[in-house]
Amino acid sequence: MDLGLKGRKAIVTGGTRGIGRAIAETLAAEGVDVAICARNQDQVDEAVAELSGKGVKATGGVADIADGEGLKKWIADTAKAMGGLDILVANASALQNGNTEKAWRACFEIDVLGAMNAFEAALPFLTEAAKKSGDASATFISSISAAESDSGDAYGALKAAQIHFAKGLARQHAGKHVRVNTVSPGTVYFKGGVWHMIEEHMPDTFKTAMERNPTGRMATPQDIANAAVFIASPASSFTTGANMIVDGAISRRVNF
Repeated sequence: MDLGLKGRKAIVTGGTRGIGRAIAETLAAEGVDVAICARNQDQVDEAVAELSGKGVKATGGVADIADGEGLKKWIADTAKAMGGLDILVANASALQNGNTEKAWRACFEIDVLGAMNAFEAALPFLTEAAKKSGDASATFISSISAAESDSGDAYGALKAAQIHFAKGLARQHAGKHVRVNTVSPGTVYFKGGVWHMIEEHMPDTFKTAMERNPTGRMATPQDIANAAVFIASPASSFTTGANMIVDGAISRRVNF
């Protein structure tokens, strides 16, 4: 299936590892010029070199998602340097669980305000791209934790805020053909990731989590990237305001 992505331009925040890296690589494999940001310059350089090897223009920079003005400047400067922007993927996350003020502040600043500031900076470029091609998109990477709750938790609550925010933006900008969606992964395993750390240091917790997965496994970053790239592509041009759950049926909710 041709996703209609060749020649388009994308920005992925938190694009050096895990889900963000898989999304950037999948976009590049579809012929998309990609820009990524993260906090570590060496990791950015390594990822950019890998992406460039796919025959597209790739660039990257260091950005602190919690620094709103700095993030907006990086996105605007990068979009200008790329000659436009068709796709924004706000993937960066604080990954802070718990009911502490530290966790609430981190998730609010990175997951919520990070998505808001990224979208605000990208919007003029997305709007212009949509005028030319008829479609542009922003995708926020949320979590099934938004809909599953066992205790007071900052991460789940503020991932839910992302979904609500995206729905409002989708309705607000639908007339301009700028689409806004969320993708909500379940448990995702990769070396160096959260569940890998839990496997090594909290094996009983990892075993319980694995037992909750009806498919018998956790997602790979590629599983999530496939969904995110499809929903961001022109092949999905009538999909906006959606929350695509990619959780292997770990959640019990019915998504009417």
